[in-house]
Amino acid sequence: MDYGYNNQYSTVYGAQGAADGGGFVAGEPQSSPAAGRGGYGKDTVRPMTIKQILDSQQPHPDADFRADGEPFGQVTFVGQIQSISTQATNVTYRVDDGTGIIDAKQWIDSDQNADKMEVDPSKPKLVENGYCRVWGRLKSFNNKRHVGAHIIRPITDYNEIHYHMLEATAVHLFFTRGPPSNAQSNGQKNAGTNGTNGGHEDFGNAAGGALPNVSPLARRVYATLKNTPQSNEGLHVQMIASQMGLPVTDVYKASEELLGVGVIFTTVDDNTWAVLDA
Repeated sequence: MDYGYNNQYSTVYGAQGAADGGGFVAGEPQSSPAAGRGGYGKDTVRPMTIKQILDSQQPHPDADFRADGEPFGQVTFVGQIQSISTQATNVTYRVDDGTGIIDAKQWIDSDQNADKMEVDPSKPKLVENGYCRVWGRLKSFNNKRHVGAHIIRPITDYNEIHYHMLEATAVHLFFTRGPPSNAQSNGQKNAGTNGTNGGHEDFGNAAGGALPNVSPLARRVYATLKNTPQSNEGLHVQMIASQMGLPVTDVYKASEELLGVGVIFTTVDDNTWAVLDA
């Protein structure tokens, strides 16, 4: 899965072959602020810290979990195993990555037992105080979160720990600030003090008289869309909010006004917009 950094996570992590398929679909088109279409949250695996996992939001019990305003289906994280608890139906690993602690539960099939989970005795084993990488799906039960793990494997190269933390940070920045772009070095002559292109005077001028009956906030969002360097896919809501220093909910409200009067349109998904040039 590509978050704009050309990383094919399912290939890099070698996560194919989970017992239930796990949703690891290599090469399937995904949705992001940069490219792709619907289905991102269902089919991708997102690198995260445990704190990001615990802080993620779920509007209601049947909804997808969201982090940085984006839904996610599966996660991967690394950490140190604090304890291992073996039950008849599952093995629970309590994992700490320095940002938080969470349980990773790996369920045992009815025709398996805990001893059979260790296939090759010559390979490194999961042990208390050792480090591991987990792939799985975040779940909530009785208001307590855990990860239903498809795969848990020991870490033998400790550079993987630092690599994962950097990768989780890069993905977080992508969703909160938009994709890295050389275009950001251009068009700086109109940069305003609030992080958008153009000062308050430019908001009205950019919109001109083409925005009747819309709020001042909608005019500001329109000006940001019109003046910010971007590809032909437009700007994602997270990037607009970051540029303007506004909550995402405010940007959504303004976009509804602008869509209603037909001056912007959606591009790669419902959260990415571009100005409809006359």
